[in-house]
Amino acid sequence: MKQSRDGRQRRRWPTRAAMLLGMALTLGGPVAGAQAQGLSWDDGLRGDAPDRYTVVRGDTLWDISGRFLRHPWQWPEVWQVNPQIRNPHLIYPGDVIYLYDCNGRPCLGLERGQGQVRLSPEMRTIPHREAIEPIPLEAVRHFLRDHRIVDDPESLDELAYVVGGDDRRLMSGVGDRLYARGEVEGSGRVGFYRVGDRFLDPATGELLGLELESVGQARRERQEDEIVVLEVTSSRQEVRNNDIVLPLEVRDLVTEFTPRAPEQEVEGTILAVPGGVQFIGRLQVVALDRGRRDGLEPGHVLMVEQRGELVSDPRTGESLRLPGEDAGLVMVFQPYEKMSYGLVMKASRTLSVGDRVHTPQRGLDAALR
Repeated sequence: MKQSRDGRQRRRWPTRAAMLLGMALTLGGPVAGAQAQGLSWDDGLRGDAPDRYTVVRGDTLWDISGRFLRHPWQWPEVWQVNPQIRNPHLIYPGDVIYLYDCNGRPCLGLERGQGQVRLSPEMRTIPHREAIEPIPLEAVRHFLRDHRIVDDPESLDELAYVVGGDDRRLMSGVGDRLYARGEVEGSGRVGFYRVGDRFLDPATGELLGLELESVGQARRERQEDEIVVLEVTSSRQEVRNNDIVLPLEVRDLVTEFTPRAPEQEVEGTILAVPGGVQFIGRLQVVALDRGRRDGLEPGHVLMVEQRGELVSDPRTGESLRLPGEDAGLVMVFQPYEKMSYGLVMKASRTLSVGDRVHTPQRGLDAALR
């Protein structure tokens, strides 16, 4: 229950339409254990949470969660699935998210908007609606087009690579014909990649992955013995000799995940920021030193702890590291076996490479509110 400004406890009750719809709702969502515990009215609900919110174009699932909850990743704990609504994870502009009492704890329900436009007394049309995104996905899609991770660098020696171009060119662009040495599977489009960062575990020195950066694409014309003939169809940079040739990776970005904390304790570090940026803000992509083997999945949210300042003891002259402070949130969108890429969803302070990440705990939102 919530407390009113005069100190009395109160509950939020839905409108009559919401009440009727709420009677048809059943418990659902991907994190059954968390839902069984549930949130109390005083626990994770924002003090200014609305009773109802109408979704508008440009909203994301994270935005909507943040309107109701102190911790947006706790969405599954209060989300109720209406069995009459096909694919309730798809939420559209015009839909209404409402807050109501669910056996003594807060729950969120979904009321579908009509989305109808009257053109004349005889005719109506239902406009095309695009579901809102869980997070701002355009930057993520762009990043995944341009980057991929190789777990075993030794395998690169077995991959095809550019050995020359028309007129003995060392660099080529769109429309040029290139020649690569090695086997290229398939008969469709291929990508040109250049070796980027080597990601190492800060504690053990273990190689976690090797980043490949896309420099362009080509159409495979033919293979003659060990030479592949390619026509460049697009390029972000000029393609050079020794660039790696790989079939384009087919990756369907998960778009229906919900923000949630990992079910187990995870502790790691921000390894790097693509582009060599040192200081990190909201909606920037970061590389983390934890991956699928550590239990990370798309949608998992980690708290970022900003490293404490390094100071000098005024008496002994020793260098001391002050305690860190929770200062941001990162959502994993692409986990690999040993590492992951995540998107910074909230940053109350400037984050940096080397900052610690960990499973968030309830009540740790003071620095982020």
